[in-house]
Amino acid sequence: MFIERLYIKDFKSYSEQTVELKEGVNCIVGPNGIGKTNMLDAIYLLSMTKSAFSYTEQQNVRHGEKTFAISGKFIHRDQVDTVICQFQKPKKKFSVNGKDYKKFSDHFGKYPCVLIAPNDTDLLREGSEIRRKYFDSVISQYDKVYLKALIDYQRALLQRNELLKLFAEKRQMPNRDWVAPYDHALLQNGKLINQKRQEFVTKFLPFFEESYSFLSEGREQASIRYKSEFSKDNFEEIYQEAWEKDVVLQRTTKGIHKDDFEFQLSDLSLKKYGSQGQQKSFIIALKLAQHSLLKGTLSKVPILLLDDIFDKLDDNRIKKLLELIKEKKFGQIILTDARPERSKSLMEEINTASHFIEIEHFG
Repeated sequence: MFIERLYIKDFKSYSEQTVELKEGVNCIVGPNGIGKTNMLDAIYLLSMTKSAFSYTEQQNVRHGEKTFAISGKFIHRDQVDTVICQFQKPKKKFSVNGKDYKKFSDHFGKYPCVLIAPNDTDLLREGSEIRRKYFDSVISQYDKVYLKALIDYQRALLQRNELLKLFAEKRQMPNRDWVAPYDHALLQNGKLINQKRQEFVTKFLPFFEESYSFLSEGREQASIRYKSEFSKDNFEEIYQEAWEKDVVLQRTTKGIHKDDFEFQLSDLSLKKYGSQGQQKSFIIALKLAQHSLLKGTLSKVPILLLDDIFDKLDDNRIKKLLELIKEKKFGQIILTDARPERSKSLMEEINTASHFIEIEHFG
């Protein structure tokens, strides 16, 4: 699968831009600050229904405008699909071949992509929420049962928390019977999510360990550990015993939304003890494993988006990544680089044909 044409209208820095892309390696080149990352983000949004970098849709609208539109022409074997995203506050619409989606969740996994970007180190530095969101996005692309359970869980969690806040605002002693339907939804969906996350880690680890071993030349052993109170046999009892604390704090303190994924290097915390180079290798291995897993489960080769990758990696890690590109481990690759001569030299070095797109000014 690959994207052949991308059209952007009033998205971030672009007023209007059309880009023709090829199978294989595509290099988007131009000065820093010209909007290369925004182009990758537009492709990511068409795949995942949301931006990789913006928290709200309004942040995606070009300054001074009120709407944005993105369309992409995707080719998969003999099938040609036109995917369109349009936003006009407060509504965002997605369509494929002119047919609107009723639920954005129906789009997940149809046009998979994997993005490797400088801010990926947030997966290490930030709290557990960002790691859960990352792994949720991976699992949700191939497991619709998981995605539905996750949506139902999050809805019940929001409603339960709002009810706890309402009790506090009215200075009213909450009645446990009122939250019982939400408790049931959280426990039932949480059990399924917990089981699916455990299964995912078991399936994902071999891909990840292989990728990390390749990047580090087998010098260390890296691993991922799933941490969840829900795995305990008496979790329902733990959940019920937290009621008084929940009432005081006005939020649900126990549940699947407190899970974490611990990144380890030789049984030690990567965040605490890993060098900068080890952390970079870990994150790239994570994304390469994501690519391999989705490729196997979806029967489609995800598009690989590489943002400013040559500036952020040392020569050894660049060499390792180029080896994989040379071996054609990926399908379509779209990368950005502020130095076109560097990309040309590296592609020539591995004898790989590439398509160059030069951006000289804002669209």
